[in-house]
Amino acid sequence: MGQKTPYKLSNLPPPQEKIETIKILRKANSASLAIAELKGIAQTIPNQTMLINAVVLKEAKDSSEIENIITSTDELYEALTSKKTFSNPNVKEVVNYRRSIFLGFKIISEQGFLKVNDIIQLQQDLIDNNAGIRSTPGTVLKNDQTGEIVYTPPQDKSEIENLLTNFIKHYNDLESEISPLINLAILHYQFESIHPFYDGNGRTGRILNILYLILNNILDIPILYLSSYIIKNKSEYYKLLNNVNKKDEWENWILYVLEAIEQTSRQTINQIQQIRELLDKTILNVKEKAPKIYSKELVENIFEQPYTKIDHIVQKIGVERKAASRYLRKLNEIGILKSKKIGKEMIYINIELVELLKANH
Repeated sequence: MGQKTPYKLSNLPPPQEKIETIKILRKANSASLAIAELKGIAQTIPNQTMLINAVVLKEAKDSSEIENIITSTDELYEALTSKKTFSNPNVKEVVNYRRSIFLGFKIISEQGFLKVNDIIQLQQDLIDNNAGIRSTPGTVLKNDQTGEIVYTPPQDKSEIENLLTNFIKHYNDLESEISPLINLAILHYQFESIHPFYDGNGRTGRILNILYLILNNILDIPILYLSSYIIKNKSEYYKLLNNVNKKDEWENWILYVLEAIEQTSRQTINQIQQIRELLDKTILNVKEKAPKIYSKELVENIFEQPYTKIDHIVQKIGVERKAASRYLRKLNEIGILKSKKIGKEMIYINIELVELLKANH
């Protein structure tokens, strides 16, 4: 039977004995080691922007895919690079998601904490509307296949606001005795269960995850996302989330999130190493085949912007358009870039990097 009445959500934190079992503490330890290794390896990349751009776009694509918003990597890069108007509304949604991650990163970098109003701002930026916190009763979560009501979130606006106030207090508590990675699982459950908005709760919640890791100094930059793991284990994700609501079963939910953190950290480490190797290879290639145009800034730009154009080179390196055009044509000629006309613009694609990023999806 589906849940007929709203589940009464408790304030955070849950009872200690539910969230700090021996299994959870062991798993938290191995997940912590993996994410610490990721943080260290990320710091070895000379230009952090190239890493952030690559991983954030992948997350925007994957997180949106969980909500059945499907796009291709090529469509997204083309939309971000060219002036052409794209008719696919899914592309706009994914580009918005990417923009909202950067907005959240800017907010926490500047103020060092998050407010409820910041969460509302992130969701509004993501969805492109200002409906705000749910105020009309009737929101239920249904099984896509059967139509069965699987969860009824809080319906009263004042209850939603009180729960969000409690949530953000727990979110900003950097002195908490609970391991931040265990806390991440608890916070993600709580936010998705409050379900404060009419739309965009899942994507907003996943942005809050990465911002929480940065606030707690577990990562320096937004490069770890659980969406790819959730896509591969989607039914388990919803089942375990519901089991906390229906049966107060915390252990398996927290273990799921910790496993997601550990596996995703390992995958991201692998991706960073591949990007680093390709960057080194490309530097040698340009030095050998086009020494007259080689500069560190030029090569880093085509990694920051895998789809690039004359304007990007002008802005990044500070050369005139004529020189920028010559550099890109030369990189195209020696096979590092591949030119493509999109609308009236010529775009240059770092083919090997784009293929690498696609393979990691």
